[in-house]
Amino acid sequence: MRHRAKGRQLSRTSSHKRALLRNLATSLFQHDRVVTTEAKAKELRPFAERLITLARRGDLHARRLVERRLKDRAVTHKLFTELGPRFASRPGGYTRIVKLGHRAGDGADVARIELLSE
Repeated sequence: MRHRAKGRQLSRTSSHKRALLRNLATSLFQHDRVVTTEAKAKELRPFAERLITLARRGDLHARRLVERRLKDRAVTHKLFTELGPRFASRPGGYTRIVKLGHRAGDGADVARIELLSE
């Protein structure tokens, strides 16, 4: 039974899922968009938006909380210098998920998650 079990399991252990979300968020902040399965994109959205909200704060404690989740210092720097100020006036909803259809190999639903421009 799934009583009070939040989020998708994604057929992974909790540590594997945590590593997957960290790597997807790193790629999203590096390239401004990522093509992945629809379930992974929907699971990534709240994770990434929380990090952007911390980057909007911009203080030292927020930076340490972000570095706890993202292991690439260059991406953390980009998040705080470019993306945080870019979304400073926006009250949330920093990402968009666009459904792209089905993957040829296994028929999985594919989606693109991207950061909004302004």
